[in-house]
Amino acid sequence: MLELTTRPFVDQSAFKLSMRHLAGAVSVITVGEGEERTGFTATSVSSLSAEQPSVIVSLNRGSSSWPVVERYRRFCVNVLTADQQHIAQSFAGFDGRRGIERYQDAQWYSLSTGTSALKGALTVLDCELETVLNHHSHAILIGRVCAIETREDVGPLLYWRGGYRRLSGEAVIRA
Repeated sequence: MLELTTRPFVDQSAFKLSMRHLAGAVSVITVGEGEERTGFTATSVSSLSAEQPSVIVSLNRGSSSWPVVERYRRFCVNVLTADQQHIAQSFAGFDGRRGIERYQDAQWYSLSTGTSALKGALTVLDCELETVLNHHSHAILIGRVCAIETREDVGPLLYWRGGYRRLSGEAVIRA
């Protein structure tokens, strides 16, 4: 018979501190249309598959964006450039903006799915929601990428150790 052992839970504060050591590209995820547009800032964006181009985005189900994602079943990943920190802060709600107010102070255009894309973003991924995996407080969104736009002339906005960062210098080893 297999004996199951109970492991102690890791302290949430220690876990959050540990995760701050992961440097990540900063993205704004846009959802909805018209007056129902909203969105959120995320560093929890990752490629899933190139065979069928798809991405993973993590979203707290307590977020005001969650019901809009459920209703529209599409979203746009806007990977921010180093000079778009103010957009990240607006979509994170730092200045108190909610919903469509978060779209102020930037230029937007509509994609084929009807979702808004940020003009001047480093990369734009227009996605249809394929699958939602619920895990504790969060939903893991799996989006099939329908269209892509990229820029090569700018660097990304990064988040590391609780602050926004920029890349500096040349790569030591190129992949």
